[in-house]
Amino acid sequence: MKEYIEERAMEVAAYIIENNATVRQAAKQFGISKSTVHKDITERLTQVNPALAAQAGKVLQINKKERHIRGGLATKEKYAHQHML
Repeated sequence: MKEYIEERAMEVAAYIIENNATVRQAAKQFGISKSTVHKDITERLTQVNPALAAQAGKVLQINKKERHIRGGLATKEKYAHQHML
């Protein structure tokens, strides 16, 4: 694996852990796709730094479990805003 990919994977993981970020937020921050973020954490990083991959994976699992709540809140906000117009 190329060195810059390994470095990016570690940077993405550190960002996710420090900011409790979602895959979407990390992808936007680093200018890469969501699938690249996911592959960096689940495949590439496990080869380079398994402990860091495990920490980032825990954050992503929590975010995955809570995403239906965030989606519901976003929908509620959307319709609340439309009502005001």
